[in-house]
Amino acid sequence: MSVGEPRVSVVVIVFDDADRIAEAVHSALDQGDAVGEVLVVDDGSTDATPEVLARLAAGNPRVRVLTRPANSGGCGTPRNEGIAAAREPYVMLLDSDDVLPPGAARTLLDAATAHRADVAAGVAVRRELPGGPDTPWQRDLYPPDGAAPLLLPDGIGTRPGFLRDTLSAGKLYDRSFLERHGVRFADGDVHYEDFLFTAMVYAARPRLVAIPDPVYHWHVRRGAGRQSISLRRDEIRNWRDRVDAHAGAVRALGEAGEKSLADAAATKFLDYDLRMYVRELGGRSDAYLAEWWTITREYLKGFDPSAAAAAHPAARWITAAVLASDRPVEVSRLIELAAGPARLVPPYLTAADGSPVLGAGDAAVPLDGLDRLPLTRLPVAVDGAVRIGRRCEVRLRLHELYGRLGPAAPESVALELRSRSGAPPVALSHAAPLVRSAGPAAGPSDGPARAGGTGRPGAAVNSGDTWTAALPVDVFELVRAGRAAAPMTAWTLWADVRFADGRTLTTAVRAPGGVSRRSFAYRPPAAFALVQAHTTASGGLGLRIAGGLSGVREVAGARLARLLARLQH
Repeated sequence: MSVGEPRVSVVVIVFDDADRIAEAVHSALDQGDAVGEVLVVDDGSTDATPEVLARLAAGNPRVRVLTRPANSGGCGTPRNEGIAAAREPYVMLLDSDDVLPPGAARTLLDAATAHRADVAAGVAVRRELPGGPDTPWQRDLYPPDGAAPLLLPDGIGTRPGFLRDTLSAGKLYDRSFLERHGVRFADGDVHYEDFLFTAMVYAARPRLVAIPDPVYHWHVRRGAGRQSISLRRDEIRNWRDRVDAHAGAVRALGEAGEKSLADAAATKFLDYDLRMYVRELGGRSDAYLAEWWTITREYLKGFDPSAAAAAHPAARWITAAVLASDRPVEVSRLIELAAGPARLVPPYLTAADGSPVLGAGDAAVPLDGLDRLPLTRLPVAVDGAVRIGRRCEVRLRLHELYGRLGPAAPESVALELRSRSGAPPVALSHAAPLVRSAGPAAGPSDGPARAGGTGRPGAAVNSGDTWTAALPVDVFELVRAGRAAAPMTAWTLWADVRFADGRTLTTAVRAPGGVSRRSFAYRPPAAFALVQAHTTASGGLGLRIAGGLSGVREVAGARLARLLARLQH
């Protein structure tokens, strides 16, 4: 790089992370001459972090350390102080437990200078540790691999989907742009501080360039004793903080005159944030659920109806159900609706006029728009059960949905298994015919039961017709497919339902009532595998498979390591 060419200040924040801070700093230094300085802000660490930072600074003149006298309680204050102290014209942000991949700073800097951009954004990659998969964050927002950069010269108004990318990391900012528009993080003990910061950035209509390259490795350590803020979703404060942060982001967009973006941010909350937390409610305590419901209901009361109207049908129905009752109702059904894809499960209820509803009595809400959804987007339920042994078999049951499936004549179903361990998906080479059976009667009516009057949620009602099929699963094919990715590979089961006219509906297989079974599969003369059927966090049916003695030993060792890590913290 020639003298005088712009460079980057990488601002790294740290608190009590002596074991990992050196890796983060070295990943920034290894960016080469694109990085003029690595500015580390120690937010009042009480462990060995100060000593580690002193050694790093002594060994490289590009490392500067700012030490705060006491911990701020959040990430915003140290980031603000680092940005204010930066000397280079561009700034990037890095957390102490993450790293920058090689060439990230140069790639972003070149894009920013070539396009005269206020913000250059690349792909952040969620890396599950130890040994988990790499998952690009919001990859669909960015150009495909090898494609030209995407330039948004007047902000994201034409691409409101960028509101889903709330990460402040994975981007390069022109410091003069941040200063000119007063963009900063919320100070103090504030969580989800990225929400407000990125909203302020987007509200200022930056000249933004998006590139297809991975520029940030976001490390996720689910087995760590001290979880990152975004993983502490079992704490009610986490939800309250997220709601407050989202409200601040919407307010910032609205005050900047970006009403269309503010409305889009509200819709995004319903489609993404709300559904993510709803699908985890099954494992929460009654006290958590009651408080969560109150917080959510009060927040949703202030939403413009247009925000809900623009949301996914499942998000609209969940929103309506929360607003219809001052106490938690139909929680298990809301969890199914929050799954991806959404599912409506029996019993199916109707209002007095025959229209579909969710819930019963005063809490019944219309399932508006269900009759207009295309067949392939219907929230159908496919239940699954696994028989484990020398021959592994998955039995499926497809449920009718308010009379929409029968006329389309479901003919067959095939299975696809998808992995979160980085292994490619496995599609079974054959489909099985679907055999129809009539549902039980619900009294004088042939249709779903009505929910008016004193109807009870979950009462025994007509579930409609069903179709069943059984498909063999070659466990050892899955062992071979997953071996390169991890010693034990977790697979989720997906059903591809084919209709008489050739249309196909794809949905995740459901585990009704939950399941947890473990057994060995054996193939003569000496092949065996550990197989566990389990229920995923969103209620889906999953398989965990480890092949051979080495796989079983590695799985046992990994579990022991996670246990020891928890005990140490």
